[in-house]
Amino acid sequence: MKKSTMIIIAVIAVLVLWCISAYNGMVGAQEDATQAWSDVQNTYQRRADLIPNLVETVKGYAKHEENTLKEVVEARAKATSMTIDPSNCTPEQLAEFQKAQGELGSALGRLIAVSESYPDLKANENFMDLQKQLEGTENRINEARNKFNDKVTVYNKDVRSFPNNIFAGIFGFRQMEKFQADADAQKKPEVKF
Repeated sequence: MKKSTMIIIAVIAVLVLWCISAYNGMVGAQEDATQAWSDVQNTYQRRADLIPNLVETVKGYAKHEENTLKEVVEARAKATSMTIDPSNCTPEQLAEFQKAQGELGSALGRLIAVSESYPDLKANENFMDLQKQLEGTENRINEARNKFNDKVTVYNKDVRSFPNNIFAGIFGFRQMEKFQADADAQKKPEVKF
């Protein structure tokens, strides 16, 4: 075999191995990002699972707060009914998901505020434990969203970097959307006494 033929075969072999490596790298980064999304959903589900216990605990003390309890249950149902495929998610879908989770958080905030009117409820050990668990879950949600955004950043860099962007286009890898703060979170809070 001629030396030039061997060089051409070696160059082709290197290119093929490089393409395989680039493809596998994008697959790995995408899987890391989708796993991080699963962690986000799992953490939101943990919060949703705590809500029925919290509602039942409050129900016993706050009979005339049924509207607040109903809002929490409805917000929970809406938030848990949404599913998103992170690899195909649009900014609109992510915004709708975040809105539903925000409504649930807001309803929970009103429920916790109701407890301020009931000293016996505030002293109830089950209620206090559930409140601590919800607080911890909110922290976990924040951490899971941060981890998801980190993984999406790594994936998006991989997909957008040259020459991976060429292979990404060929193999159908697209950028993924990140969590972003709600528009209301950008506003300066008003404190009134």
